[in-house]
Amino acid sequence: MKHLTRITLDPNVMGGKPCIRGLRVTVGTVIGLLASGYTAEEILKMYPYMEFEDLSEALSYAAWRSEEIEVPLARA
Repeated sequence: MKHLTRITLDPNVMGGKPCIRGLRVTVGTVIGLLASGYTAEEILKMYPYMEFEDLSEALSYAAWRSEEIEVPLARA
């Protein structure tokens, strides 16, 4: 997977959720809007400080996270 430069994780911003460039817009918000049928153009009008590349990286990040496997830890 390519290095994502537009997705940030900061415990002081939105509770540490993955955000777009440190802005208070989470990847989850962007993906939710796309899943609800909003177009990239509509989202960029709602959030004029975002760029198309932000949406693309949000999709890449969400796809990468959906492929992760969580393995339960063995109990001692």
